[in-house]
Amino acid sequence: MIQADFLIIGSGIAGLTTAIKLAELLPDKRIVIITKADESESNTKYAQGGIAVVLDELTDSFDKHIEDTIKAGAGLNNPKVVEMVIKEGPKRLKELIGWGAAFDLDKNGEIQLGREGGHTEHRIVHHKDITGFELEQTLLRKVAELDNIELHQFYYTIDLITEHQINKIDTTLDSDIKCYGAYVLNQLTESIETIVSRFTILATGGVGQVYQTTTNPNIATGDGVAIAYRAKAKIVDMEFVQFHPTALYDPGISPAFLISEAVRGYGAHLKNKEEKRFVFEYDERGELASRDIVAKAIDSEMKRSGEECVYLDCRHLNINDFKEHFPNIYSKCADKGIIINKDMIPVVPAAHYLCGGVAVDLHGKTSIGNLYACGEVSRTGLHGANRLASNSLLEAIVYAHNIAAHIKIAAPGVTFCQQVPEWNSEGTSKPKELVLINHTKSEVQQTMTNFVGIVRSNQRLERAVKRNKLWFEETEELYKTTTLSVPLCELRNLISVAYLITQQSQIRKENAGGFYNLGLDKSSSVEEI
Repeated sequence: MIQADFLIIGSGIAGLTTAIKLAELLPDKRIVIITKADESESNTKYAQGGIAVVLDELTDSFDKHIEDTIKAGAGLNNPKVVEMVIKEGPKRLKELIGWGAAFDLDKNGEIQLGREGGHTEHRIVHHKDITGFELEQTLLRKVAELDNIELHQFYYTIDLITEHQINKIDTTLDSDIKCYGAYVLNQLTESIETIVSRFTILATGGVGQVYQTTTNPNIATGDGVAIAYRAKAKIVDMEFVQFHPTALYDPGISPAFLISEAVRGYGAHLKNKEEKRFVFEYDERGELASRDIVAKAIDSEMKRSGEECVYLDCRHLNINDFKEHFPNIYSKCADKGIIINKDMIPVVPAAHYLCGGVAVDLHGKTSIGNLYACGEVSRTGLHGANRLASNSLLEAIVYAHNIAAHIKIAAPGVTFCQQVPEWNSEGTSKPKELVLINHTKSEVQQTMTNFVGIVRSNQRLERAVKRNKLWFEETEELYKTTTLSVPLCELRNLISVAYLITQQSQIRKENAGGFYNLGLDKSSSVEEI
């Protein structure tokens, strides 16, 4: 059994920043970070765009950023959260720079600001087209400098520990329960360990692997949402899944390579096979409309034409400047035989970001005592129905700060639970074959893509619910009789995430942002087939 004052599950920007903040505020406390893969593997690592933050007050303002965020979110954002996050942004960015993060500078030595879809001004702070990688490496170096932080790789979280395990009672959404740590699978020893903590912070990232095509890494299986759901935390807005409009069309490859929104902000045009710019037919902002609009425009164009992709045209741009700004994208395309100054880039929408998740307040607190959530796993209210580009890294660093500040105040009154039982694996055995797990996972991804994707319908949602019930029953039976493994636990979590997205899609009665149901659109002439 491991005892830690603070257990942080996840090693992306949300988890690492929270750990650093706690370590500096409470240097005498033990902080344990666990991550299911190696320490650098996270959604953060693959973030290309940057951090949206108001720095140039001559042309930009907090009010403009707030307005852009709420417009992108279809007005379903929490205004207090939007104002707080955006106004705190410059302070948190300054801290990242102080920790060693390097951002691109202009010829005058000032931070260079880019523009992305949905933004009315240039306010994206970036490091080439690999901002996430730069931040991940910066934060890992900082964590290594702090003596009271331990980082355990290849530790997979099975379940949170609450009264459900301690008192052997069924809890509900209305139960007054607390989190006392987590049961984790040590993949190196294949043993299940118990981590008892005074506070637990979920920073597990997204759910993209519930779909066939996603920009998320293979580890993004919705673990944090699923374990919080099983612990009876409040989960909201799961129907708002953002599809990034422009992933490189490369069938069979997962994760899909992301062609950053900043490329369109830089001046690239979206075209169909006939080389016609089509997004203006859907929004006057064209390629610079928000992600939900551009993704639906591409989806409609592909359905209309029967083509499997559309194209991003960069041929009119200065190729030397392009290579300077987007070296990773240029290199990836070249590896695929796409010469950007001669060829258009084939692109398709891909599952990219979850705007809903574990509900938290302004301090990052969930509905379960001593349990916090930060980053994509959380639903803060910042994004509403659709995330504005590059607001996610901003949200993570602001909420990491808030969580650490709140825990510092609450910490003296919280002690370790002394009654946590060890994990019981009696009656289980190793599976004779993995085909059941792999086949069901493929079914989940295919069903979610076809029935609960960019465009949904009542009939598709009903079919998805029926299939989910069967997946759940079959997998729970396997779970009860089989020695636990990461593939089995990930499948179980993906099924929970699929259920939550589908069920909350059925409940929503109005189209907005990243949610679109043909059955709710009175003007639609498309039949539900």
